[in-house]
Amino acid sequence: MEYLAALKYLLGLADLERMVSPAGQRPRYTLDRMLRLLRLLGDPHRRVPAVHVTGTKGKGSTAAMINSILLAAGYSTGLYSSPHLHTFRERVRLGQTPLSEDHFAALVQQVQPVVELLALEGADGRPTTFEALTAMAFLCFAQQPCQYQVLEVGLGGTLDATNVVERPLVCVITSISLDHTAILGDTLGQIAADKAGIIKPGAAVVTAPQATEALEPIRRAAAHQGVELAEVGRQYRWSRGPWGLDGQHFTIEGPDGTFSGWIPLLGEHQLENAACALAAARALERRGVAIGPGALVEGFKRVQWPCRMEVLSRHPLVVADGAHNPYSMIRLREAVDGYLEHRRLLLIFGVSADKKLEEMLAVFAPLKPLVLATRSRHPRAAPPERTVRAGQALGLEVVSTQEVAAAVRQAEDLARPGDLVLATGSLFLAGEVREVLKGIAPEIYPELQPNPVAPPAGSL
Repeated sequence: MEYLAALKYLLGLADLERMVSPAGQRPRYTLDRMLRLLRLLGDPHRRVPAVHVTGTKGKGSTAAMINSILLAAGYSTGLYSSPHLHTFRERVRLGQTPLSEDHFAALVQQVQPVVELLALEGADGRPTTFEALTAMAFLCFAQQPCQYQVLEVGLGGTLDATNVVERPLVCVITSISLDHTAILGDTLGQIAADKAGIIKPGAAVVTAPQATEALEPIRRAAAHQGVELAEVGRQYRWSRGPWGLDGQHFTIEGPDGTFSGWIPLLGEHQLENAACALAAARALERRGVAIGPGALVEGFKRVQWPCRMEVLSRHPLVVADGAHNPYSMIRLREAVDGYLEHRRLLLIFGVSADKKLEEMLAVFAPLKPLVLATRSRHPRAAPPERTVRAGQALGLEVVSTQEVAAAVRQAEDLARPGDLVLATGSLFLAGEVREVLKGIAPEIYPELQPNPVAPPAGSL
């Protein structure tokens, strides 16, 4: 099977990431189909010790840090994450390297007959794109074999396809805020309870600092499972050291002493993520995984996680960040204020249609940016006209274009010395800006451009 054919098959399954759910309907899921799919594949999810990471903000960065630490310690790893920036192959990595086209296609070829068998059986229905891809990741990591797998939850926790892992070594819950409320719940407590569903007996649990409403369900879940809970912010405290556009030094005080390192990621929120990753590494060491101080230093130094406060150009200064909800936009604003001196802000802005666009844009309104409203290629991207209306209501100057590349060129033309061009609103938009400025050829999925509607609840 050729890569493009494999990708077309995979994307031809129900792709819930790219669907817009009908108003008022909350999709329902179970893990029955995922478990049946894996059983027919020989239960590959049971073969590799796992670190499981969920949260609203920072889970991808934290997973990447843990993966990098394990690699620096000399272990072979598999990293499963979502979404991707430029190619679907980024979602399944061996070490830090996305799968090759041939390897990706071979995995699709292995999973396809089982997917079709489930569709014919009819009891659970055909697996979704995310379920099939998750099965491919488990299969890949088991076949290599990897010594450890680091799994980022796709959505929520309890009923996410990754939550079939039975005895993870460590479970990490990063910062929780209101997002995906149509699926996970309308309050922080409901969302936290859903994410705490990844906590299993025997695992060590790490949580980022949380609002009390979110922290209590996590504490209850850890107590119910009888597992240790490390609370970052109480047991692990961080401080920022010298920094530049290429990264920042930091110090973390924890139960095991003081750790100092450097990370090629900007923002105070990344130091919170680093503290979560350090706490996870310490928990792994207590479970017999040899890491050591040198691997910790090198792991943080070598982490790769693009489009998170990533400097893409210095003349003019262009930064891309995947902030995609009001909370993450607040953290981005704090990082801009704390790390990026600028004369004027040019904001390349585009969000997904289901996000609180007005609240997100309002975070930067006090800086009086020139807003360049645009949209990514993603089918769920909001039209730039929404950004125009929101910006004008906030008294901002707004210009509009339908294509990200045109918005980038326009920003470059308008930028003067000392200006900051900030591209944000969704990871999809940030990724497209990165493609434009770095000359990266994207994967285009023309068959997915029309906005599909999700099937009714209960029919997945």
